[in-house]
Amino acid sequence: MFIQTEATSDPGTVKFLPGKPVMGSGTAEFADIEASNGSPLARRLFAIDGVARVALDAETITVAISDAENWLVLKPAILGAIMEHFVAGDAVIDAAAEAPAGNGAAEEEDEVSAQIRDLIDTRIRPAVAQNGGDVIFHGFEDGLVILEMVGGGWAARGGIENMLRHYVPEVTGLKDYLDTSSKPGLNTPEAQAILQVLEERINPSVASHGGHISLVDVQDDTVYIRLEGGCQGCGMADVTLKQGIEVEIKRVVPQITTVLDTTDHAGGSNPYYEPGKGGMSPV
Repeated sequence: MFIQTEATSDPGTVKFLPGKPVMGSGTAEFADIEASNGSPLARRLFAIDGVARVALDAETITVAISDAENWLVLKPAILGAIMEHFVAGDAVIDAAAEAPAGNGAAEEEDEVSAQIRDLIDTRIRPAVAQNGGDVIFHGFEDGLVILEMVGGGWAARGGIENMLRHYVPEVTGLKDYLDTSSKPGLNTPEAQAILQVLEERINPSVASHGGHISLVDVQDDTVYIRLEGGCQGCGMADVTLKQGIEVEIKRVVPQITTVLDTTDHAGGSNPYYEPGKGGMSPV
């Protein structure tokens, strides 16, 4: 059995392609070993010390580790665990963990979710992967598609939403998976230092332009932020991020290597600078 590996834009995340079907349909994502009870494959991977997240789709097993520098040690163990799983013929998802088919409104929602998953797997993910990103589907609730964006997936958020709304009329918008999951990273000393620099140095500056910067999460060496108010949809948002916010965050927490903007800029109703009109960055 030959297992291919594929790097992502996140140095702590690698895709493993076993050359065999992984999920019959849809996707599954496990944030820790407690959440992996329904998947023998995920449980086997979480038994490896250092594995932080496992995501499964039709052909791919995506594994994130807590320290990217440990890939030389962990990759052989992960490859071995995947090979052992498929050679043993174990199920990827326990039959008892699979949701039973519903009826009425529940069945209709399942059909919509299946249509969304198919669109993501066949059209959206391949397009996002060309820019080193990924999109993981986590559910459909009250008209909102819950998505986890990885790497270049953030930049494609507006296009993803437009495509989903065009092909699936029941979709009214996207919901960031980061907003639905627990965020232990916000309770760390690093997160507190970042919050302090946002509130004391950055937000007073952007407030004069009707803007606000929120800290969404801190995961390993990556910071997730959201630009709000006049910063949402601002034509200078990227300049603000790269020349202002990112510089200040890295100054106080040098181990941070990446600052990602999770903002839905297409939804900005009152941007300080209209896209394409230029201007000075407010930070």
